[in-house]
Amino acid sequence: MKKSIQAILALLILGSLNTTLAQRNQANTYCNPVNIDYTYAVYDAYKDISYRSGADPAVVEFRDEYYMFVTRSMGYWHSKDLNNWEFIYPDKWYFQGSNAPAAFNYKDSVLYVAGDPSGSMSILYTDNPKKGDWKATPGILNNLQDPALFIDDDGQAYMYWGSSNKFPVRVKKLDMKDRFKPSEETVELFTLHGDEHGWERFGENHADTVLAGYMEGAWMTKHNGKYYLQYAAPGTEFNVYGDGVYIGDSPLGPFTYAPNNPVSYKPGGFMNGAGHGSTVVGPNGKYWHFGSATVSVNMNWERRISMFLAGFDKEGLMYVNAYFGDYPHFAPTIKGKEGEFTGWMLLSYNKPVKASSSLQDFKPESITDENVKSFWVAEQNNDQQWLEIDLQKPGEVYAIQVNYHDYKSNLYSKEPGLYHQYVVEGSTDGKNWQMLVDKKNNKEDVPNDYVELTKPQTVRYIRFKNIHAPTTNLAISGLRVFGKGQGKAPTRVKDFKVVRQKDRRDAMITWEKQANAQGYNVLWGIAPDKLYSSWMVYGDNKLDLKSLGVDQEYYFAVEAFNENGVSSRTKVVKVK
Repeated sequence: MKKSIQAILALLILGSLNTTLAQRNQANTYCNPVNIDYTYAVYDAYKDISYRSGADPAVVEFRDEYYMFVTRSMGYWHSKDLNNWEFIYPDKWYFQGSNAPAAFNYKDSVLYVAGDPSGSMSILYTDNPKKGDWKATPGILNNLQDPALFIDDDGQAYMYWGSSNKFPVRVKKLDMKDRFKPSEETVELFTLHGDEHGWERFGENHADTVLAGYMEGAWMTKHNGKYYLQYAAPGTEFNVYGDGVYIGDSPLGPFTYAPNNPVSYKPGGFMNGAGHGSTVVGPNGKYWHFGSATVSVNMNWERRISMFLAGFDKEGLMYVNAYFGDYPHFAPTIKGKEGEFTGWMLLSYNKPVKASSSLQDFKPESITDENVKSFWVAEQNNDQQWLEIDLQKPGEVYAIQVNYHDYKSNLYSKEPGLYHQYVVEGSTDGKNWQMLVDKKNNKEDVPNDYVELTKPQTVRYIRFKNIHAPTTNLAISGLRVFGKGQGKAPTRVKDFKVVRQKDRRDAMITWEKQANAQGYNVLWGIAPDKLYSSWMVYGDNKLDLKSLGVDQEYYFAVEAFNENGVSSRTKVVKVK
């Protein structure tokens, strides 16, 4: 009898462990922002401000695995699949507070360099990045901000750099036989033209008419013999931060502005921004683009990282797929579906919320408003705190994302031993509850935790119960519930109009509002089959779009969505 009880207990423990492991290592889908243990950044000028940040990602493939280097992160991350990441504390590391890093896979080593606008710089190298026994070349590079290292197929190395609202992106050849010694000649490539390219204008929604935008974050990708030099604009703290690209036949140019710029653009929705990134070939030969997304609550440089499927069309135009870019997508390893939108909708948007407690004006309804800048704060950080969402109708839940916020966290630098513990339960009647997400024994730091359920569950109520959060305060900006509602998707949008303004960089886009729509996706591009850009609009029926090129004609469409699905798109409208 005793052995029998022990066997049953062992099976129960194993079953619980298997469920936890399945939730932790689920590789079928992912959801932006990337869920890594973001470092608490420290800037000398802001020593007393506690905030997490991950930005300016340089992702490289090495021996069929991947390494991600991020601004001021005291190390870097490693992944076998571009989906599950593990932080590496290197044996030797020379740039504890490094900005805007560059990296490159060359022969049998990973090369790394970080920006320093006021001093000399070294190129680091290692053939064992998992261990991190980095070695340094003598510091003979100087005064480079936002560097980008590129080594062509013929072995010639180049260093691009630039972060300025005045100066252009520049490049020098490097002599690899002489410690990466830079050439005396500097080639100036291109600068911003906000007067011609609307998306390069400064400010939230490109609305600042006084300051010039910043051009920064160069990254070079070679594809089919063409050179794609990517760059970021107009500023990392804005919702419209994105990446454009110039295309050339040589690493030194001349380069031609791509007509479908910006190629990486995520201005609407929960997580905004997709700039200062890198492009890497991932599993199954697919391209992926990593970019910086803004939080910018505690300070401007509070950011996260997002990952999008990328590619090149038959005309050689680069594109990045940010459509439903902060909803669940299939992971890079899911062959044939890599990066595709799963079709799982947001069941929790603007649904009623109750909480155990709330501090000051940080109310619980902030967790369902799809605004990363608003957040709930509990009166205390203990295991008595909870949140409950009424989805109002039963829905089939496929995944849940918990986005923690740093409200007076009082944490700095790369803090060891941080972890989050919680559970999420579901109920059909608000009385009887079943476990959906079990993280009560979790020992990992998961500030943007995304969990795909091992099996979808139909529930009406969702309850989050805190067990442990490593911060001084328990604060959450988004408890996002994804799945399939049981009602009807919206019908096709009516009365869709696009009026290009006197300032041809701008277009006012309007449509008839639908009673059962949560929001709308406005899509546009340079041809009917190239609607590569999209803007997610919640709760409104207009968009003042300010990201157009003066001399470019465009095609537009719009679709509506709710928790039950997405409508068919309107007929594509051409605007000269």
